[in-house]
Amino acid sequence: MWTLTETGTTISLPPPSTPRLCLRPPRAAGSPQAPLEGGWWPRSADPAAELPGLALALRTHNANPPDDHRPVAHITLRAADWDSHPASLRVDSADGIRTVGLSWVDPLPAGLLTAIYADGRHLDLLTVPAPTPHAEAHAAMELAAHPANHLHTPDLLAALTAPVGPRDPAGSETASHNAWESEGGRLDRQPAAQ
Repeated sequence: MWTLTETGTTISLPPPSTPRLCLRPPRAAGSPQAPLEGGWWPRSADPAAELPGLALALRTHNANPPDDHRPVAHITLRAADWDSHPASLRVDSADGIRTVGLSWVDPLPAGLLTAIYADGRHLDLLTVPAPTPHAEAHAAMELAAHPANHLHTPDLLAALTAPVGPRDPAGSETASHNAWESEGGRLDRQPAAQ
């Protein structure tokens, strides 16, 4: 059970759903920091419905040892990307009850979410807009998580929002998708290792 606190009102909500999440494999010590650690595709723009599941799923990312649970303490998001702006969320898990603080920042790039762990480390994720078609959303999440990706959220979102040309009945690539690939992007296939 978890609750939402916004301006003094507490609401009991159903348990969080499993997030649609694709994370970069753990990086070797000394390797350069990538612009993104992966991609997340929420089912809606409702933070109360979406963020608790994400906070729970991120507890073990890059943990050492792998079963070490490091809770997310704070999440920073772009206010324009969400329907409401609670100050915090209460998340109940097998490890206990935690409150995750939320910051709503307008100058943050579109689609960027930063999760800050209790130990101070952080990770940046591409947040794919909820209405994005399935194939495009999964391709964008995989690209954001790929070790060779060096694109930031505005560049990845631009590929999703480019004008879409007609598709043939078999669902072949569109002209805008081909243009994206000619500029160095790859949404349907794994990027080549660099």
